[in-house]
Amino acid sequence: MPDPNRTPNKTPRRSLPEPTPETRHFWAGAKAGELKLQRCDACKKAYFPPRPFCPACGSRDVSVFTASGRASLHSYVINHRPAPGFEGHYAIAVVELEEGPRMMTNIVECPQTPEALLLDMPLEVVFAEQDDEISLPLFRPLGTDSLQKNGDAS
Repeated sequence: MPDPNRTPNKTPRRSLPEPTPETRHFWAGAKAGELKLQRCDACKKAYFPPRPFCPACGSRDVSVFTASGRASLHSYVINHRPAPGFEGHYAIAVVELEEGPRMMTNIVECPQTPEALLLDMPLEVVFAEQDDEISLPLFRPLGTDSLQKNGDAS
């Protein structure tokens, strides 16, 4: 029986999230190539991660919308330790979405060096298909065209 934690080339694959009822819209959107956020209909604040109530005012009157997919690099660390599903060193980043919320992600299609990873640099989302259910939202420098939506971003 194949090991679900290994890719066909026998390398360990990265840990994947388990969608929940609260996050299902986010993962369905990512699979379709869309970054889905929630917005409070009472105070109009956009937020992430998904939850059934507004973290700003507590209202349960929330809706889902498609975000622009644009962000800026807020902070990062370059990991040099081996990790399943990653080759070499890689950036673990916090990006600030154009709509306001911040999210943790990886930066791709860019050298993983302090010289290349400039704070406040403009980014855009790309989606890396992991399996039949999960595509991960990753970010690349704005204007990079080599990775297609839903392509391999490792």
